[in-house]
Formats: sequence, structure tokens, C-alpha cells
Amino acid sequence: MTISGTARVGAKTKDLVKKLQPGDIAVISHKDLDEVAAKSLAAARVRAVIDAASAMTGRYPNQGPRVLLAEGVPMIDEAGPNVMDITDGETITIKDNEIFAKSGWVAAGRVLSSTQVDELLTQARANLAGEVEAFFDNTLAFAAKEKRYFTEDMQIPPLHPQMQGKHVLVVVRGASYKEDLRAIDSYIRDIHPVLIGVDGGADALIEAGYTPELIVGDMDSVSDQALRCGAQLLVQAYMDGRSPGAKRLEELGLAGEVISAPGTSEDLALLMAYQLGAELIVAVGAHSNEVDFLEKGRSGMSSTLLARMKIGSILVDAKGVSKLYNSAPRSLYPFQVAVAALIPILLVGLLSADTRHWFNLLVVWLGNLL
Repeated sequence: MTISGTARVGAKTKDLVKKLQPGDIAVISHKDLDEVAAKSLAAARVRAVIDAASAMTGRYPNQGPRVLLAEGVPMIDEAGPNVMDITDGETITIKDNEIFAKSGWVAAGRVLSSTQVDELLTQARANLAGEVEAFFDNTLAFAAKEKRYFTEDMQIPPLHPQMQGKHVLVVVRGASYKEDLRAIDSYIRDIHPVLIGVDGGADALIEAGYTPELIVGDMDSVSDQALRCGAQLLVQAYMDGRSPGAKRLEELGLAGEVISAPGTSEDLALLMAYQLGAELIVAVGAHSNEVDFLEKGRSGMSSTLLARMKIGSILVDAKGVSKLYNSAPRSLYPFQVAVAALIPILLVGLLSADTRHWFNLLVVWLGNLL
């Protein structure tokens, strides 16, 4: 295997994908590469991916490497920290498991194959029980530390979208978010739920043809375009009041409300919709199973499990909505059905000799009349 291309280097995959061009070689440092990150790399049509870290540690069955290989993107992981010193934009070459830059040999890594990935996934599944146990231990510790966040109401700034008694759609740019949005298109257009984008989820809504009414998050993975779409902006700050997101809005000349809250921005959006009286909360791309929680790291996802426990039955995932919701008939449907029924009748008529004779007479009569 010999591959050459322009190196694009970035420690954070979600930031790197914004500058990737087709044919680039992505150089990342992403331990346990997750499915969402892998899909974003594949969508950028990179020629190959080099990971300084271990893309599959065996801690849990992460799907990122399998996604890349399924898309035909070669991957070398465990290349070591030296690859992060490659100059961004320079041409590099991969020969088998070795990486070369203009200055010469840089590093050697592990070339992942489909067979090897399957073996690693099997080993990881055997470790899953222990990881889930550690996750629950951390959840209990988080609950003891931040229990007031889940038992008392938040101090929510004034918001323009009214959620009382309404359906609320919360979009996170997580696994299968594009497929989920397509699946519930008729639900969105018929019910008109309040649309909330969580950071990059706002871009997901715009890509799907919708306009978010509220954007919630620390504003680190949402585009400038989305921030300027007209939605109200709610910035999540640290509990000590620090807010990098508010600084970004200030630099862009945009106004936004700030709220300090622990946990993830996904938790904040869900709990806020619940507190403001939403009748139903539909989650797109949100974290809903043990692998989802582990992909974000135990310390970051304990709050999400607690948030789901508090919200209870009014929270449903988009996949469930797409299976249960039947689109209401539209006003144009009867006309469309009538036109569809007339087409075969007209075709049969035009194929009849008598019909063609009368049609020709009609044409002659109209010609004389004009």
C-alpha cells in the first residue's frame, strides 16, 4: 500500500473536518475513534486516516474504524505522537505501515484491516460489562455531587420559543442523525415542533432544510452560518461562570443568553424543554445506549443518563417516532390521486381509433375557428 496526499493535522477531529478537502490525509489523535467522527472523516472524502493514538483500545466496542474501512478509507493507528508534528499542508506518503514526510521517515503504525477490527470488537465486547459497571459507579458519584441540578428547577433566561404544551425536537449531531431527520420529515412538517439544535445539531437542521429556533451549547462545534440563522442563542457556561462560547459570540457580534450548568449541552437542552412544559420531546442523534455513553467518556455522560431518568416518558427517540407516526393527508392529495387516475384513462383513449378520429376533428375545427 502506497498513498500520497496533503496532510491535514488536528488533535480534535471535529475541528479538523472543517478544513479537510477531498484527497487529503487526515492526521488525528483520537483514542477509541467513535462512529460520528469516522462518518465525518469519510464524508470529507479523505484518502487515508493516520491516528497518533489507538483507534481501538478494546475498552468498549467503538465503531469508528469499521465505518472508515467500510467506506474504503485506509487507516493507520498507534502511529505515535511524532505524526502530530507533521507540518499541516505538506505532502506525506504512506508506505505499508510507515509514514514519510519531506524530511524523511516520521513514524510507523498499525494498519487496520477488517479482520483485525472484527477481532478487536469481539475482545471489546468481552470488556463491556466492566466498563458499564465503572460508568454506573461514576453516575452515582456525579448524582451525589450535582443532585440539585436534577431535583430543582434551573434558572432559565427568557426564551422566545414557547414550549409549553408543544412538541420539541432536540437535534444532536450524533450517530445516524441524518437518517433520523429524513425518517421524521413528515412528522416535522405536520406537527411543527419547536426546533432546538445542540451545537452542531443546528447545522444538521439547516442541512436538512429546516431553521432552528434555538441553539444551545458551548458553541464549539457549530458553524458561524448556523449562529447567524436567526435562532436565539443560549450559551452553556461552566459552573464557575467561565464561558468560551460567549466570547465567540461576542467576536462574531452576536447576542446570546448564558446559563451555567453541569453535564453536557444535550442534557441542558432536554431538561430545559422538560422544565418549560413540553408535551413531547423528540431526540435526534442523542445518546441513548451504553456504547453511546461510553463513546463520550464516563465523566461526560453520567449526567445524560440522569437527565433521561428525570424526563421519563415524554422523551422519545426519533427512530421510535418514524415507526409510530403516520403523516396526515395533505390538501393536495385528492387532486394528485385524481390526476393519477386520469392518466391511464387518457392513455387508453388516445390508443383508440375512434378517439383519435374525434380528436383530429376537434383539432381541425379549432384550426378553422382561429
